[in-house]
Amino acid sequence: MAMYRIEIDEIFDVPRSKVFALFADHHRFGKLLGAPVKRIKDSDQADPNGIGSVRRIGIGPVSLKETVINFEPDSLIEYTITSMSPIRNHIGCIRFDDAPEGKTRVNYTISFEEIVPFTGKVVSTALEQGIRRGIKRVPKLASMPE
Repeated sequence: MAMYRIEIDEIFDVPRSKVFALFADHHRFGKLLGAPVKRIKDSDQADPNGIGSVRRIGIGPVSLKETVINFEPDSLIEYTITSMSPIRNHIGCIRFDDAPEGKTRVNYTISFEEIVPFTGKVVSTALEQGIRRGIKRVPKLASMPE
């Protein structure tokens, strides 16, 4: 089956700690995506959204579960889909770096393999459009109280 990769690289005029906090908090991440997201399992680490935490995205039978597999405060979040899904071998990686003048660079990549032939392009396009649309909300959402 074909492999797909999405890469989004953006710079925001918001401190890195605030941008990371937005992406790390499962509920706030849902506001970014414009989809219902709920943490259904806490991490056993200091941050309940850290390694091992599980979030459900969507509603009922049209939802999926993602599990955080790597979590470095203010630097990195990696997750994978751990429920039934139309794709497999999914890895989402969000890196946070300082940019000049107190700005934050976010590099968001997703890679996956299609299960049903010829569906990967549709899934890839929908994912990328949704994330690009949501990522425009970062400055506003990151400045809101947690």
